[in-house]
Amino acid sequence: MTNPTIEELQNSENYELVAELEHRQIKEFVIDQITTESKLIKGFMIYQGIMILVGLFFATRPIVLTMRGNSEPLFYLLGAIVFTFTLLIIIHELLHLLALKITGAPKITIGGYLKKFIFYAEADRHVLNRKQFALVALTPLVVVKAVTLIAIILTIGEPAFYFWMFVMSAHSLFCAGDIGLLSFFDRFPNSKVFTFDVKEEKRSYFFRKK
Repeated sequence: MTNPTIEELQNSENYELVAELEHRQIKEFVIDQITTESKLIKGFMIYQGIMILVGLFFATRPIVLTMRGNSEPLFYLLGAIVFTFTLLIIIHELLHLLALKITGAPKITIGGYLKKFIFYAEADRHVLNRKQFALVALTPLVVVKAVTLIAIILTIGEPAFYFWMFVMSAHSLFCAGDIGLLSFFDRFPNSKVFTFDVKEEKRSYFFRKK
């Protein structure tokens, strides 16, 4: 079954607008979702807490090792910090782009608001249902998690182990926005919800079927 068109969503009596998101306000929108009782949010918050604890432990361990005369793990940790807040951001958005391409999106733009540390991939006027949005939202989390876990297993006992541990732990923070947006669909468990971006407006719209 194909998704409704934008014209059908906006003009048909079968659908109603339930949310309008300005991209500059993504962070505020996500925070609002995190305060809900969504099972997805609860599960992610537990996962997030574990990743923060793991990240803190393995970020301080190289400092201790340096004080004992082994500074190599610290260099890998510093490299991980630089990588995470530069190239990993680009990789994260490119994975969103790839997922959007899989859903058939013809026009995709990667953008961001550096001062707010907000980055996004938008598919101009491309309607997504919940399953498709879940694919787009979860692809970076799943792919980066899988790659880092494999790398961690392969580098246990080596200095590079600390690089991959930090990347895996820190990347979970990048995924909070994706999970928050996905959890919005759970507010309407008995309705089909669709969303699309409008590039020139820098906005996303959410409609539900009545």
